[in-house]
Amino acid sequence: MLVTVPGSSSNLGPGFDCLGIAWKLYDRIAFEPAGSLVITGCEERFRGPDNLAYQGFAAAFAEKGLPVPGVRIEFLQCDIPVSRGLGSSAALLAAGAAAANELGGLQLSGAELLDICTRIEGHPDNLAPSIFGGFTAAVCENGKAVTASCALHPSWRFLAVIPDFELSTAEARRVLPDSFSRSAAVFNLSRTALLLQAFENGDMDLLRFSLRDRIHQPYRLPLIPGADRVFAAAEEAGACACISGAGSTMLVIADSHTAVESCLTALSVAFPAWKLIKLEPDTNGLQISR
Repeated sequence: MLVTVPGSSSNLGPGFDCLGIAWKLYDRIAFEPAGSLVITGCEERFRGPDNLAYQGFAAAFAEKGLPVPGVRIEFLQCDIPVSRGLGSSAALLAAGAAAANELGGLQLSGAELLDICTRIEGHPDNLAPSIFGGFTAAVCENGKAVTASCALHPSWRFLAVIPDFELSTAEARRVLPDSFSRSAAVFNLSRTALLLQAFENGDMDLLRFSLRDRIHQPYRLPLIPGADRVFAAAEEAGACACISGAGSTMLVIADSHTAVESCLTALSVAFPAWKLIKLEPDTNGLQISR
C-alpha cells in the first residue's frame, strides 16, 4: 500500500499555529504487513520505533486499544526536506496513521486521524493541510482539532527559499516568549482576519500589510542568517515574504510570475547553495493507493 502525503507551510505571518497551505511537494511511503518493524529507504538514525511514520501508525492502533502489528515501512520518495519548516514531521505522522487505518480496517475518519496526530505533534496547523489539502485554518481544544477550509485566489505564486541548514522546531520555539502583551495579541488577531481576505481576493496590497506579525517572526528571524536579504528581495520584486513554519525555509508570495522570477534570479545569485523551489498548492491532501 502506498501513501502519498504533501508537505505544507504553516503560520503564514500572523496565523501562528493556526494557518497552513499544502504543497505539491510529496513524501511517498509504502506500508505492508510484516513480522516485525522494518524501515528502509531512509537514514539509519530514522529506522527505529522513533520514526514519525511509525509513531503515527502505532498511535492509530492505540486509539482503538489494539496491539500494534509488525509493519514494513519503505520510504520511496522524500521530497519534503527535514527540519526546514515545510511540515515533514506532520506529513510522516499523517502517513503512518492513515496507513494503519487502511491496513487495520480501523474505520477512523479524517477528523479522528487529525486528532490522533495532533496529540503527538502538539498543534494541527501542518497536519490539517497535509491530510485534507488546500489552505486551512485549524485549532485544537480539549484534545479535539477543529479545522476549516479557506479560499485561495488562483493568482498567487509561491517560492520556497530553503537555506542549506536545518532549524529544529524545538529551537525555534525555545526563543519565543512565554507570554505576549495585549497589543501584540490584538495586532496578530487583526492581521490574521485581513490575511484571510487578502488570500481569498488576490489582494497584494492587503496581503503585504496583513502578513506582518509580532508573535513569532521577530524572535525567529535572527536564527536564520540571510533572512533579511530574502525579505528585501521579495519587497524589491513587488512581492512579500514570511517564515514557513518554524523555519529555516522562507516563503515568497507574489501575484505574478514576473515577481517570482525576479526573486529567484536575485536569490540564486545571493545564496547559490540554497534551494529555491516554485510551489503550487495541493488540493487533494493525503492519498492512498494499492
